[in-house]
Amino acid sequence: MSSFIDLGVPADLTDVLKGLGIETPTPIQAATLPDSLAGRDVLGRGRTGSGKTFAFLLPVVARLSGGQRARSRTPRALIMAPTRELVTQIEESLRPLAEVSGLKVRTVFGGVGQNPQVNALRAGVDIVVACPGRLEDLIQQGHCDLSQVEVTVLDEADHMADLGFLPVVRRLLGQTPTQGQRLFFSATLDKAVDALTRQFLTSPVTHEADSAQSPVATMTHHVLQVERDNRLAILTDLTSAPGRTVVFARTKHGAKGLARQLNRNGVPAVDLHGNLGQNARTRNLEAFHEGRATVLVATDIAARGIHVDDVTLVVHADPPAEHKAYLHRSGRTARAGSEGTVVTLMTREQAGDVRSLTKAAGIRPIHTSVNDASHPVLVEIAPGDRVRPGAYLAPTAPGQGGGGRPPRQKPAGSGTSNGGSKSRSRRKPRGSGGNAGSAAGGTPKAGASTRSGGQRRGGGQRRSGSGSGSGSGGSGHSAAGFSSGQRRR
Repeated sequence: MSSFIDLGVPADLTDVLKGLGIETPTPIQAATLPDSLAGRDVLGRGRTGSGKTFAFLLPVVARLSGGQRARSRTPRALIMAPTRELVTQIEESLRPLAEVSGLKVRTVFGGVGQNPQVNALRAGVDIVVACPGRLEDLIQQGHCDLSQVEVTVLDEADHMADLGFLPVVRRLLGQTPTQGQRLFFSATLDKAVDALTRQFLTSPVTHEADSAQSPVATMTHHVLQVERDNRLAILTDLTSAPGRTVVFARTKHGAKGLARQLNRNGVPAVDLHGNLGQNARTRNLEAFHEGRATVLVATDIAARGIHVDDVTLVVHADPPAEHKAYLHRSGRTARAGSEGTVVTLMTREQAGDVRSLTKAAGIRPIHTSVNDASHPVLVEIAPGDRVRPGAYLAPTAPGQGGGGRPPRQKPAGSGTSNGGSKSRSRRKPRGSGGNAGSAAGGTPKAGASTRSGGQRRGGGQRRSGSGSGSGSGGSGHSAAGFSSGQRRR
C-alpha cells in the first residue's frame, strides 16, 4: 500500500500526519492526491468518514507553501463548506498543517460577530475556510476579494445543493480566477454536482473511492417497529448503554424537546440544531466530545462532517426523508474502520417509507417489533449495563449562560471521567436481558440509576412502559411527538 510520501505529499506534512496518528492513506486520499498535488482539477467522491478532508487539505497547503504571503483582503486559497460545524472541523484539521508551513488561516461563517473576521482579512490571510453566505456578505461590504485565489475547494458539494446554496456558490466560484485549481469533494455525484463540475472544472479527473450507496461495511443496521407511546422508553434504554450515541430528529423543536426528556430521565444529553447560537453549538459539541454529555440529539445539520471519535450508536428517532440523509446520518458511526450500530425507530404507519429508503440506500436491516423497553433485542443492539448519571447541566461561566455548574459525570458505562467509552463494541451482550421494565419511568433522583441483568438500581421507581406521560402521544412523525404534553412548560 502506498504511503503519503509515495503519493507526493511533502515530508514536513507527512510528519504532521504522523504526529496525529495518521500514517496510511485512505482509498479516497490514495486515489486523488497524485492528481491534486500535480495541480489538476479533481472531482472526488467518497462517503462520510472516508478521509476527504485531508484529501483536499494536503494539496492546498502543499501548493501555498513557500509562495508569496497573502496581502490584505486577498486570500490565496478558499475552502467552502455548508455548515459552521464543518467549517470549524476543517479548520481544526488544517491548523497543524498550516502552522508547519507558516500559513495564516481564518474561518468565516454567520451566527457570530463579523469584526474578528474582517480584522483578520484586513491583516492578510492565506486560507479562508467559509460558509458561502457570510463570505458573500463580507465581499459585498468590500472586506474580501477572491481575485488572487490560487486553489478553491468545495466540500460536501451535494449538501450545498440540498441546502439551496448553489446560487451563492456559483457566484463565489465565478469570482475566483479561471486558471486557478479547483477541487470538488462530495459524498454523491448527482445532477447538481455534475452541473457545477461542467461549469467550473477544467478537464477534471474524477475519482470514486467506493459505491455511491453502500453503507460502511462495519455498520449493523436495525429497524425497530414501536408504538408511539413507547418510543421514549425504548430510546432512553438504548442511550443509557455504554458509549456515545447520536440521535437524529427531523425538526429543531423535536431535537430540543427530546434532549430535554432524556435529561429528565437521567441521560446526559445536548442538542444541536439551527435555532442554537454559535456559542451554544460550540459548548454542546465540546460537552459531547469530552464525554460530559453522552448523547447528542441533532437535526440533519449534524449529519454532514461532524466527526466525533467512538460514536458507537446512531438512532434515527425520526426516519429521514430520503436515503441520502440516512447514509449521511448513519455515517456518524463506524468511522475509519471502527464498528458501529444504526437503529431506526418507526411506527406502523412509517413502515412503507422506511422500507423504501433502506432499499434505496442499499441496506438490509434487521427488523424487530419491540413492545417495550424490556425487549431483549435492545441489549443485543446496545450491550452493557444501563447507567443514568443524571442530566447534563451547561456551564455558568461568565458569558456562557446555562443552568448551573456541570456535574463531574462519568460517561455511561465508562470507568474513566474523560470522554465517552470506547468499549461498547467490544462488550459482550448480556444475553436475553431479562425483564428490565420501562427505561422511561420518571426522572431518577440525584445519583445514577442503573439497569444490569434485567434490574434497575438507584433512584426513582419503576413505572410502566408508557413513558410516564412525557413520552406519550403527539401527532405526526416528528420527534416533537416525544414532547407532546411538555410544550406548556
